Amino acid sequence: MTSQMASEKAQASAWFRELRNQIVAAFETLEDTHAKGPFSDQPAGRFEVTETSRTSEDGSDAGGGLMSVMRGGRVFEKVGVNISTVYGTLGERAQNAMAARKGLPGMKEDPRFWASGISLVAHMQNPHCPAVHMNTRMFWTPHAWWFGGGSDLNPCLEYDADTAHFHDVQKTHCDRHGTAHYPRLKAWADDYFYIPHRNRARGVGGIFLDDHNSGDWASDFAFIQDIGQAFLPAFVPLVEKRRTDDFGSVEKDAQLVHRGLYAEYNLVYDRGTKFGLETGHDANAVLMSLPPMAKWV
Repeated sequence: MTSQMASEKAQASAWFRELRNQIVAAFETLEDTHAKGPFSDQPAGRFEVTETSRTSEDGSDAGGGLMSVMRGGRVFEKVGVNISTVYGTLGERAQNAMAARKGLPGMKEDPRFWASGISLVAHMQNPHCPAVHMNTRMFWTPHAWWFGGGSDLNPCLEYDADTAHFHDVQKTHCDRHGTAHYPRLKAWADDYFYIPHRNRARGVGGIFLDDHNSGDWASDFAFIQDIGQAFLPAFVPLVEKRRTDDFGSVEKDAQLVHRGLYAEYNLVYDRGTKFGLETGHDANAVLMSLPPMAKWV
């Protein structure tokens, strides 16, 4: 690994931590400014921060990160904002999966890897507020490096104006790097977040990309930064608009059923969940995305 790549890894890891700090601060501000509504008499929620670690098969340190989770707040019923930087050697199953999907030669001969990123999932108190997912990441092996990530909106009660706002912000940030990106990434998200056994999408979409390597690391890093920076302006205004809307048992029931759909997707199809568990990362951090309560009909 060159000194330049070592510097680039450090930049990426530091950026994911900075984005995490911005999001945690913004979400706690939402909790502080929630002045009315059915949960306004509860204490403002705060993130509980836990260090996570990954141990290699030989027992040596293999990196870790921070798991930041807020539960039972005024606005957020459960939200997790995790960052990690992990490294080591890919196990046989992970090697095979990555070699098959990416066509990387030499994986078995040199299965070292390094990965850093941020992952966020928010489940809301008020059913009118949409659940949301976001992640951005960088992955390195001796054979290649790439960026991935995106964000998608998962409302149980859909509002066309909210969906349009979320997508418009994503498009604006993608267009800074070329107008061909957003249509491609939107279509990718529509495909990736589809649940075949339900014959439906898990939400109203967003953007998604993986294996992103144009050969220009600085340009690709700037692109993934803009994808991360799109998150707060795309999501926070929707929460501010909907967090005090009235709801009853019908709306709450719809929320719990939709959460069941979300859980099914993450446990059956999500590649990040599978990779995290197969490479020995902290299981609580990997499964942070699961909702606190869900229902199946």
